[in-house]
Amino acid sequence: MNTNTRTALAGLSRWLVMLAVMFFGSAWSLRFWQAWVYIAIMAAASVAIIAYLAHYDQALLERRLNTGPVAEKEKSQQRIQAVTSMVGIVLLLLPGFDHRWHWSQVPATLIILGNVCLALGFVLVFLVFRVNTYSSGIVEVAKDQRVVSTGPYAFVRHPMYSGAILMFLATPLALGSWWTLIPAIALSAMIVVRLLDEEKFLAINLPGYVAYTSQVRSRLIPGAW
Repeated sequence: MNTNTRTALAGLSRWLVMLAVMFFGSAWSLRFWQAWVYIAIMAAASVAIIAYLAHYDQALLERRLNTGPVAEKEKSQQRIQAVTSMVGIVLLLLPGFDHRWHWSQVPATLIILGNVCLALGFVLVFLVFRVNTYSSGIVEVAKDQRVVSTGPYAFVRHPMYSGAILMFLATPLALGSWWTLIPAIALSAMIVVRLLDEEKFLAINLPGYVAYTSQVRSRLIPGAW
């Protein structure tokens, strides 16, 4: 196991521990089965993706290790990521409080649907990684980077963001919390702000991107937007 793989798995472990602390700490109970299922899906999907990248695309795995507001090079993206991170904390704390004080009553069928959508979001992210070795965790253009127009990029310009929004909106259902729809929608809106700013950057810095946008009109949802 090389350094990048160990670093990725260590980062995932810390992330899962943080998730558990936030979910069960705010719920003040370990009897929060929705959170256990959510964490299990996150862990299984993330380990599978890391294993794939470790075997097939070490360069992309290394790129994905560099993420977050501090890592961003563009000032606008630093601000967007900072706000996104704060809203993300609310997204992860609110379900536990909801569970603790029984604010929401979400049917089991919708909880299952939420988990299915969560898994589908990971599938979409995986499909992005398969075709785009340049899908960095920050907004940047790598040396010799080219426009990718195959796979999910043939349908939408930002398929990874589509997957992220699907996971955000699936989270309230998967964790049984209607109130968590508020930060989930806010996070989705922040993704839109991020991608619009990113498109301006790519139009200037990535050769062929403007032509690609004329070919693929949809940003997130095929045929809609």
